[in-house]
Amino acid sequence: MKTLKFDVTGMSCAACVAHVEKAVRSVDGVTEVAVNLLTNSMQVTFDTPATPEIICNAVSKVGYGTNIQDEKKENKEDAGSKATKTLLKRLISSVVILLVLMYVSMGHIMWDWPLPSFINPLYIGLVELVLSLVIIIINFKFFISGFKGVIHLAPNMDTLVALGAGASFLLVAMGSGISFIYSVVLFIKLSILTTNGDLETAHQLLHCLYFESAAMILTLITIGKTLESVSKGKTTNAIKALMNLAPPTATIIKDGVETVIPAENVQKEDIFVVKPGESIPVDGIIISGTTSVNESSLSGESIPQDKQEGDTVSAGTINIQGYITCKATRVGKDTTLSQIIQLVEDASSSKAPIARVADKVSGVFVPTVLGIALIVFICWISTGYGWATSLTRAVSVLVISCPCALGLATPVAIMVGNGKGARNGILFKNATSLENLGKAEIIVLDKTGTITTGETRVTDIIPFNTTEQDLLQIAYSLEKQSEHPLAKAIVLKTEERNLSGLDTQLFSTLPGFGVKAKMDEKEILGGNIKLMQDNGIDTSVIKETLEKLANEGKTPLIFARDKEIIGIIGIADTIKEDSLEAIKQLEELGLNVVMLTGDNDITAKAVANQVGIDHVVSNVLPTDKDYVISQLSSKGKTIMVGDGINDAPALARADVGIAIGAGTDIAIDSADVVLMKSSLMDAVKAIRLSRRTLLNIYENLFWAFIYNIICIPIAAGAFSMLGISLTPMYGATAMSLSSVCVCLNALRLNLINLNKNSFSKRKNKIIDIDIKKEQTMTKTVYVDGMMCMHCVAHVKKTLEGIEGVKSVEVSLENKNAVIQSEKEIANSVLEKAIVDAGYTFVKVD
Repeated sequence: MKTLKFDVTGMSCAACVAHVEKAVRSVDGVTEVAVNLLTNSMQVTFDTPATPEIICNAVSKVGYGTNIQDEKKENKEDAGSKATKTLLKRLISSVVILLVLMYVSMGHIMWDWPLPSFINPLYIGLVELVLSLVIIIINFKFFISGFKGVIHLAPNMDTLVALGAGASFLLVAMGSGISFIYSVVLFIKLSILTTNGDLETAHQLLHCLYFESAAMILTLITIGKTLESVSKGKTTNAIKALMNLAPPTATIIKDGVETVIPAENVQKEDIFVVKPGESIPVDGIIISGTTSVNESSLSGESIPQDKQEGDTVSAGTINIQGYITCKATRVGKDTTLSQIIQLVEDASSSKAPIARVADKVSGVFVPTVLGIALIVFICWISTGYGWATSLTRAVSVLVISCPCALGLATPVAIMVGNGKGARNGILFKNATSLENLGKAEIIVLDKTGTITTGETRVTDIIPFNTTEQDLLQIAYSLEKQSEHPLAKAIVLKTEERNLSGLDTQLFSTLPGFGVKAKMDEKEILGGNIKLMQDNGIDTSVIKETLEKLANEGKTPLIFARDKEIIGIIGIADTIKEDSLEAIKQLEELGLNVVMLTGDNDITAKAVANQVGIDHVVSNVLPTDKDYVISQLSSKGKTIMVGDGINDAPALARADVGIAIGAGTDIAIDSADVVLMKSSLMDAVKAIRLSRRTLLNIYENLFWAFIYNIICIPIAAGAFSMLGISLTPMYGATAMSLSSVCVCLNALRLNLINLNKNSFSKRKNKIIDIDIKKEQTMTKTVYVDGMMCMHCVAHVKKTLEGIEGVKSVEVSLENKNAVIQSEKEIANSVLEKAIVDAGYTFVKVD
């Protein structure tokens, strides 16, 4: 399966999008296609027999141009800017000529504005004809695109414009309702009258000419298309701003000399320098120097981050004060900035589920409008009105209709929403996740690394018959030689206090229990209560202390010297500073908050109580998290927030998976949303942004629909008896402004304050969070006596026969069997099964 992006040319409205999508979907091998009117692009997922050439041919057959998107964006002019410049040139030319035409056709004829004395009615008619033809030629793209759509049986907005302007021009030729042939005769008559000197009658015939109508419609629509193009350009500013973050050049050190080269030419392992105030060109690692780096452009974090030797730096961030030398680690498309740009582009190119409503309407919109215009013409002319009035009503219907606004309603909001998120360190991988996030009812938070920091810290130092400093020094002397995460917490605490260690001898690690060593000929032990009890040490005096620490979610490490307990050090995974406030705001958003953890019930509840979470699912193995998510998803749309690594199955299973604190590792396949910072508050911001974007889409669709529902009947003359009517020129103005309004409404998303919760509050929908946990217990049984694969099969079959066992994996090489069961199985039961099968039971882990 392959996914490619294509540039598509010639699209003008949502009907074009529908025609292109239909054509590409019909290609054998294409599984998914999303066409974006805003960026004039198409993303296609396909497999054999489909090829890029076949896909391009399918688009060409329905009248549009396409080619594989150029990945070297920095080497080509922005297509949107180029289109805006072209429209601006057309607009200026049209307006200048239209002003001259209006002066002649209305200023002179209606208000008697002066013209040279030698100009007679024939010259005036010829001037009007020539000037209107020039405007039509300038804006001939409408006619080419519109009639091409008719030829390919795929009418679009340009078809309506072309027919509208063409029909207005037909009014000119028909001379107030007379046929084209009679109009030619009329024009010849005007010429004869002028030649014979009957200028008064010839002047009266000038009132039957409507050249300015055709010219005015085209000019007004060009004004609207230009404003629309400018507005669309503003919605893509986020991507443009991201692209402009990376500096065009980099200073590398080659043969000991600083050389300035294009940033795109920097290679991996190159050494480059960054001076104060400069942007960092590529991702790298500092090999010398210290500085502060402004990373707000990538993570949204406004506070500069201190950097020193060994720290990483990212392309597009700004070196504030120090001179640093770095080694390039990721260049080109592999940099963090490039991956962020790619994510934002992919999300903006994808299609939200809500867009399907507009797609269905757009597919039949233009043919329906053409049918309505024909019916309007027939109704008016059959009731005795003249050709001019009937045709004017039909033309008004054609030019007032606006499928373009429907096509832009969703993509402009998605584009602006994605840009707003990117500037705040929130990256949506597709439009579906942006929509679903705001609709969720349940949010599941992984404990470690999400609610907590994921780093163990010393929280309590409780000495017995010694001082706090003495206890910490003894603990440090033991634990500095251990690789256990809990030991690292003690080492860090001791170093913070600038304490030194003591000499030890005969150090050894006791897996599952702790460590021991000799110190001044005295035996020192450090570990859990089981270690103390196995060594005959009385632990009754510390029972209450251990229970207190356990209830607080802390892990106690006990230390003893010569069979006497000298103290306890409590260690815990500390809660992030903003977790409590974030969880409070998630509940204010109306979400049911659930904490998911592999910790025991006591520790899990202790952490949940500290942050105010009522629903806890504990004792869950990483392999079982996706089961829990699937159960919750059946009760309501569910968000899973985790670190994106060991939570990958759960993130993939959830309706929306959020990877928190991804930092530079943004390519996490299992997550739908990536948060650059390790802050749960960003998950809150992402939900707020999703809801506001979704509301903006609803607003856009509402105005696009209501505009047509109200304006088409007015244009058709349904309210003419009340004195309410709409001429083609006013219709063209209204149609143009409708698309502009949709774009401007989407741009309001840039003004949202994601830190404010007032707008997004909603009542919490009560959902039964309690789930039937599918317990999965894992034990490893060590077996002696297995000699061949037959023995492996025998042991596997024996263990699978035990009630409650779900799966068994037996290893001849490791001489063990890994058992997964849905309930606790006593070790004695496993031992009996092994022995009865004729093998030697060794132990169970």
